[in-house]
Amino acid sequence: MDSALLELQKDLEEVKQLLEKATRRRVQDVLTVEQRKLETEIANRQQQQVGESTDVQKPSAIVPPMASTYTVKINNYGWDQSDKFVKMYITLKGVQNIPIDNVQVQFTERSFELFVKDLNGKNHSMTVNNLLKPIVPENSSRKVKTDTVLVMLKKRSESKWDYLTQVEKQTKEKDKPSLEPDAAEDPSAGLMNVLKKIYDEGDDEMKRTLNKAWAESREKQLKGDMDF
Repeated sequence: MDSALLELQKDLEEVKQLLEKATRRRVQDVLTVEQRKLETEIANRQQQQVGESTDVQKPSAIVPPMASTYTVKINNYGWDQSDKFVKMYITLKGVQNIPIDNVQVQFTERSFELFVKDLNGKNHSMTVNNLLKPIVPENSSRKVKTDTVLVMLKKRSESKWDYLTQVEKQTKEKDKPSLEPDAAEDPSAGLMNVLKKIYDEGDDEMKRTLNKAWAESREKQLKGDMDF
């Protein structure tokens, strides 16, 4: 088992543990979505490992590739944003010459997968998971231009994205000092870190809900100290 898959499984176990501890409905919903995403990513990685070990070409999650072609990962892209959209510019030479139906994108609230079928004798795929903030899948789309696929991610809220994904944010901010409690010393630290992440990424309604929950928790704690 590779280290990335092992880390994903550890993340999944911790999310399950946090889900068991969570009592707020909205927090439970967010953790449930995260659990499903992790389970899907683990399944995809396991399928990829099986394909590599047997040297058999596996089908795409969107459209099975033709037997005469193979799939390559897309690495050449850039992104920009407006108030309402995050715009992904994927460079693929000659993409305007293939049937429009060969360019497919599947969206979820926090990810998208692009699959381009039979371009210059190859299939091309790109998957971006853990987007920095939620998008609206039904209002997201793609456009094919000269040598470029433009993927339009509709923002759920009109706020600025400093990064494209959570992974990018964590990587670039990992050297910043942290005031979070040590999970080894505080058993509730893991849950608090997840709740902080949910708060930072949530909309106004989510923040009001968490603020109310924290205030009630603090009030109960202070009352308990006074009674003692």
